[in-house]
Amino acid sequence: MLLGMVGPWQILLILIFMGLGVILPIVALVDIVKNDFKGNNKIVWVLIVIFFNLLGSILYFTLGKKQRIL
Repeated sequence: MLLGMVGPWQILLILIFMGLGVILPIVALVDIVKNDFKGNNKIVWVLIVIFFNLLGSILYFTLGKKQRIL
C-alpha cells in the first residue's frame, strides 16, 4: 500500500500553495504600506493581512484596493 508516499505532483502543489501563502501576504503588506487610505483603514488592512494571511490578502486585493486614495 502506498498511502504514505507523496508523488512529484503532490510536492508541486504543496510548494505552490506554500508560495502563495507566503508571497501574497508580503505583496499585500508592501502595497498597503506604500499607499494612503482614509482614516484607520491602513491599520485595519495590515491587521487583517497579518492575522488572516492568505484569506486576508485575497480580501485586500478584491476589496481593499478600491479604498486607496489615489
